[in-house]
Amino acid sequence: MHKVPSARLNKPTGRPDTLSVGVIVWLASELMFFGAVFAAYFWTRSITGDAAAAAGTPSMWETNSAHLDVTFASINTAILVLSSITCQLAVNAGEARRVTGSWLNPLKWGLRQGFMVTIVLGSVFVAGQVWEYFTLFNEGYTIQTNQYWSLFFLATGFHGLHVVGGVVAMWYVLARSFMTRTHTHEQTVAAHVVSYYWHFVDVIWILLFGVLYFLR
Repeated sequence: MHKVPSARLNKPTGRPDTLSVGVIVWLASELMFFGAVFAAYFWTRSITGDAAAAAGTPSMWETNSAHLDVTFASINTAILVLSSITCQLAVNAGEARRVTGSWLNPLKWGLRQGFMVTIVLGSVFVAGQVWEYFTLFNEGYTIQTNQYWSLFFLATGFHGLHVVGGVVAMWYVLARSFMTRTHTHEQTVAAHVVSYYWHFVDVIWILLFGVLYFLR
C-alpha cells in the first residue's frame, strides 16, 4: 500500500469547491434532459396504446419489447451497478490519500486500482450495449423501424454516450495521478465529481432498465 504525500489536501474553508458546484448544476440539467426522454417515452406509449386498444390489437410496446434480451441486459446492468461500487472505493481511497494499494483486497485498493477496475467495468457495459444493438440490427430493428425502437435507441444511446464520457473522465483523473508525485486537494475533488457523475449515470440506467425492459 502506497500513500502519496499530500499537497494542499485540506479544502479551503469558507467557500465550496467551484468544480463540485458546477458539476452538480450540470447534472441537474442532465436530469431535466433525461426527464424529457422519459416523458416522451410515456406519452408516445400512451398514445399508441390507446390506438391499439381502440383497434383491438396488441400495442406496439407489447409486440416489440418481446424482442429484448432481458437476461443479457440484467447481467449488463449488474456490471454497471458493480462499477458504481468500485468507483466509490476509489473515491474513499483518495480521501484517505491512498493512491495505490493491494489488488487482493478491494477494501485496501488505492484510487488508481478503484478507477482502473471501474473503467474496465464501464467499458464492458458499453461493449454489451453495442452487442445488443448489433443483435437487434441483425433482426431488422433499427431507430427507423417504428416509434418504439426510435425511443429505445435514443434513450439507451444517449445514456451509452454518458457512460463513455465517464470513462474518459476517469482516465483523466488517472493521468493526473500518474503525472504528479503528490496527491492534492484538487485531485480529491476531481475524483469526487467524477463519482457524482458516475453514480448519476448508474441511477439513470437503473430507471431506464426498469422502464424499457420490464414495463409492459
